Amino acid sequence: MINKEVEKILLKVQKPGRYVGGEMNSVIKDKNKVNIRFAFCFPDVYEVGMSHLGMKILYSLFNQKEDIWCERVFAPWTDMEALMREKHIPLYALESGDPLTEFDFIGFTLQYELSFTNILNMLQLGGIPVKSCDRRELKNIVCAGGPCACNPEPIADFIDLFFIGEGEEVDLEVMELYRECRKNGDSKHDFLIKAAQIKGVYVPSLYNVEYNEDFTVKSVTPTFNAPEKVEKRLMMDMDKSYYPENFVVPMIEIIHDRAMEEIFRGCIRGCRFCQAGFLYRPVREKSVDVINRQCHMLCNNTGYDEVSLSSLSSSDYTQITELLTELNGWAKNEKVSISLPSLRVDGFSDEIISRIKTVRKSGLTFAPEAGTQRMRDVINKNVLEDELMETCSKAFNGGWNKVKLYFMIGLPTETSEDIAGIAELGQKVVNTFYKCENRPKGKGVSVTLSTSSFVPKPFTPFQWEPQDTEAVLKEKQRTIKESIKTKKITYNYHDSSTSFLEAVFARGDRRLCRGFKYKLS
Repeated sequence: MINKEVEKILLKVQKPGRYVGGEMNSVIKDKNKVNIRFAFCFPDVYEVGMSHLGMKILYSLFNQKEDIWCERVFAPWTDMEALMREKHIPLYALESGDPLTEFDFIGFTLQYELSFTNILNMLQLGGIPVKSCDRRELKNIVCAGGPCACNPEPIADFIDLFFIGEGEEVDLEVMELYRECRKNGDSKHDFLIKAAQIKGVYVPSLYNVEYNEDFTVKSVTPTFNAPEKVEKRLMMDMDKSYYPENFVVPMIEIIHDRAMEEIFRGCIRGCRFCQAGFLYRPVREKSVDVINRQCHMLCNNTGYDEVSLSSLSSSDYTQITELLTELNGWAKNEKVSISLPSLRVDGFSDEIISRIKTVRKSGLTFAPEAGTQRMRDVINKNVLEDELMETCSKAFNGGWNKVKLYFMIGLPTETSEDIAGIAELGQKVVNTFYKCENRPKGKGVSVTLSTSSFVPKPFTPFQWEPQDTEAVLKEKQRTIKESIKTKKITYNYHDSSTSFLEAVFARGDRRLCRGFKYKLS
């Protein structure tokens, strides 16, 4: 429901479909008949936010409650933001067109550290005071959750409360408390003190932090009876955990434009650099029947012809073959493609191949993470080179000719041999293609090598390891690029300067809040 001022500027921006709402399955309610309004803010553009599974789950969960209206808010692209500022149009929700100031809760999902500055920008653009201490009323409660909430300190001055862990239950418990506090006439401070007693809630303003002379943390002292340690929330029974029957279907193309089904949480591996593998423990699976029913329902209700089975490592699902058999029972006839976006090299079996190629074959993606076996052993990535080549052979003989390999550079103890090994591994995959007798005829092979830079993350065994300098990372990227001798290999890499900022925000404390620059006009 866009207002006339927004309508006037839409033809002046790229992709106006980002800003109009009105998509199929979006939820419209009478705002005079709801008690709590929740603005679910994704601190990135529409195409990225609409691809996020967590937003889809919580959006539907909240809107199941008659007295709660959850609406979506995304960060505008630079062209739209400039016009909004010029025309004095505040940041608004897509469903109602109302500005952020009209909402009881303004909730952000913290998926990656580099979105932290977007949070401040969105608050300022919506007319919300940036610092939590400047928001004194029991309204516009700014909350945040997601994986980056595991170290919330870099934005502690701006967020009223954090949800630690998985949010399906704790979010609703906090909103129920809010409803009671508002009815009783409690202050915002009273509400936050009570909210801190809910497991999985962290209220940074209730903790005093002191520092040593060497800038390390000396003490963290809770006040107002806040818990000394905040425990994360977990959904232990995934079959009973809420999952939506439909998704909002975007009117423009998004990053992951397909139905998504979460098959389990957690990971059985223990890669020493991987934050998600430690945060989402323990492993909790959904049953085959539940997954199959939810996938079919999503396709029927959205019209999507592709279902992505989402997890940290889809081939580690203990009943993967049985699951794919059940899914193909209806997917093949209905021309629906089943994709496994997170495959392990050692989990790509002939059974999986036969079941995921029934409708269409997209590219396959694997993550060896390092170019040599020594380096893979250091990071506890239990992938052997022979296993990778065997897996690629199975894929090529099964009809695939495109493979993406993900690596990380700058890892602890990394040597020049480890770096050179990345290009060498890519070449071996190319060579393997031409050794396969049943490879796709008349087609060449395409191998994409992608490297990201190691970022030490909290709650991982590598959290205190140093990070390579930008100059060293750029030299490693140049070495890999120059080591590639064939056009059949494409090399992509992440910008090293953004990796540095990511590390600062990942391991920083609340003193970083003083370093954020924002415009108050």
